[in-house]
Amino acid sequence: MVHGGAGRRPAGCEEEVRRALLKALDAAFENEEDALAAAVAAVVVLEDEPCLNAGTGSALNRLGGVEMDAAVMAGEGLKFGAVAAIREVKNPVLVAREVMDSEHILLSGEGAVLFARERGFPRYPEERLITERALSRWREAKRKGERGHGTVGAVVRDRRGRLAAATSTGGIVNKRPGRVGDTPLPGAGTYAEAGLGAASATGEGEFLARALVAYRAVSALIEVPPEEAAARALALAKELGGEGGLILVDAEGRLAASHTSPYMAYAWRGEEGEGVVV
Repeated sequence: MVHGGAGRRPAGCEEEVRRALLKALDAAFENEEDALAAAVAAVVVLEDEPCLNAGTGSALNRLGGVEMDAAVMAGEGLKFGAVAAIREVKNPVLVAREVMDSEHILLSGEGAVLFARERGFPRYPEERLITERALSRWREAKRKGERGHGTVGAVVRDRRGRLAAATSTGGIVNKRPGRVGDTPLPGAGTYAEAGLGAASATGEGEFLARALVAYRAVSALIEVPPEEAAARALALAKELGGEGGLILVDAEGRLAASHTSPYMAYAWRGEEGEGVVV
């Protein structure tokens, strides 16, 4: 299952988002023997869709710059890798995957950029990440004092039963430079655990992080089915004052999507069929 973010509907982008979600599923199934590779491949596709808030098209911070967060997690061994407030890379999720294989689990800011260069990721000019749509949202946010948000993500169970999750975001529109949301924090926006499930969250990151929604949803699978597990996790974030959404897969391959925000885009494909909601 993949998602394109929760919150405000991307006006004028419905068809682009639909195509991107379905293309992301295709990319995942090209890697269906490896849950982690499948999740990463799906998120790369979503990062490359300008209508979504990740990679190209990311939200702009108060200075009009792009700082992105991304994370990947494999259920086997609870392996985790993430980057926060990274700049000038095309696909942050690929850098997060490299961090997973390093001695660390999370790198931020200039340190994350330096790591990306060491691992062979070329400088990707910031102006190529900034779209007219993102600029328009930024100007509107500055004028009205609103804070839009959005995220992309994927959860996968492969043929051998392995579980993985990947999430990527440009964060909140007009955020403070250096702000880090839930996405790159293990258990907050991204979590996978062997024998239980995998989750990727989207929404108001400060509240999702405080509620540890991804971990909470996966842990609830011990007692309840995916639909209820996802709803339980988001209910706590809502009690704290934040809205959002969550996609979830359990160890049996059952899928669920839940959101307390007015809108969430997501798509799924599995033994029970496929579908897309935009």
